Amino acid sequence: MSEDSQRLVTIERTGAGRFTATNVRGGTIGFGTGSDSDGGTDFTPVELLLAAIGGCTAADVDVATGRHAEPAEFTVTVTGDKISDDFGNRMTDLAVTFSVTFPDGASGDRARTILPRAVAVSHDRLCTVSRTIEIGTPVTVTVTDD
Repeated sequence: MSEDSQRLVTIERTGAGRFTATNVRGGTIGFGTGSDSDGGTDFTPVELLLAAIGGCTAADVDVATGRHAEPAEFTVTVTGDKISDDFGNRMTDLAVTFSVTFPDGASGDRARTILPRAVAVSHDRLCTVSRTIEIGTPVTVTVTDD
């Protein structure tokens, strides 16, 4: 693995059921268990997963279509069902839905034409998040001694 390929975030506990993720550039995002003890409004890890799936492909599509027209509306909805079965807790039936409109005119027409292909290319090749989930990548978990 090259230095350029590695990605890293650090998760720190900030309170009961509350955490902050920090990236190498210093950006942070708070999240929690979704319980009343954490205020109930923080994103849960599963919601962050859904946001990562939608955000990854949204960024790809925005770059491709934004070259031609600024969207009047750009909303991505990501849904899935959380289940517990013989494989443990997991998400099934993940779905990403784009609702994008562009202004009238030639540039908007070009962006509308590109939209379906941009979504497909992101899903099939570009979006690291959904590609990793669909292909299935093992996760190694370790505990270090302090």
